[in-house]
Amino acid sequence: MTSETGVLDISYLKARRKEIDILLDKYLPPVEKYPHRLHEAMRYSVMAGGKRIRPILAMTAYEACGGKNPDLINPASCALEIVHTYSLIHDDLPCMDDDDLRRGMPTLHKKFDEATAVLAGDALHVLAFQLAAESGSIEVVKEFSQAIGTNGMLGGQMADVEAEGKVIDLEKIQYIHAHKTGALLRASVRIGGILAGVSKAELGKISLYGERIGLAFQIIDDILDIEGEQEKLGKQVGSDCRNQKATYPGVVGIEKARTEAHQLIDEAIDVSRSLNGNGEKFILIARYIGQRDR
Repeated sequence: MTSETGVLDISYLKARRKEIDILLDKYLPPVEKYPHRLHEAMRYSVMAGGKRIRPILAMTAYEACGGKNPDLINPASCALEIVHTYSLIHDDLPCMDDDDLRRGMPTLHKKFDEATAVLAGDALHVLAFQLAAESGSIEVVKEFSQAIGTNGMLGGQMADVEAEGKVIDLEKIQYIHAHKTGALLRASVRIGGILAGVSKAELGKISLYGERIGLAFQIIDDILDIEGEQEKLGKQVGSDCRNQKATYPGVVGIEKARTEAHQLIDEAIDVSRSLNGNGEKFILIARYIGQRDR
């Protein structure tokens, strides 16, 4: 996973991204189909790139847990990426974070308009549930909805909005990050495990892994908003500070935030090593998240 020079080998992640991009292109409605503008907007945001961590996690978990049928995991994996994109479209709106750039490109409401951005986000949300349902698993749809709803991503987003401009404590910022970002990452590995028919004990392990990398991911995101480079991030640096957002470094300081992120990654790696010998790719993903600069 790591070369002799100490550079992380991410060829697995690159190959998965290409595979996922092909699938997303297949699942998204074509621009040629009416309403053209809405379909163009949906494709604009989804196909703008990104790390594709959520579908990669689902596919990796499915295979690590013994899953063999791509027709089961592929739609569910892409559903995770599509719902993540919908959340970014709505996050970028003027009524939320009011961002101009996303993945180095104008945000959807800047490229098109606010009404189109709202409708594109809504349409992606619906498409995501359609794809999740194609798994044929009620448990997957339930897992998916819980990760997105008021006990997951949307609950975390509401807490984030309410915390703007306020002094908050560690418990509150951990709640925000665990729900706004962590819930969907945790659900990604769980959905892969559920579709593979993994044991309850193994599902518990990969759930813990998902929780650790989920919190670490958002802490590192907070740090990059302070120290990152706009060219690499593809979005404006310092927007959290300008918008008076609650961040982990803002609560505990940047050095402690960095230390805690590394500790969470180490804990995720420890969990990976207990996964019946199938945790090598989980370790790679955890290290990638810990070392990312974008």
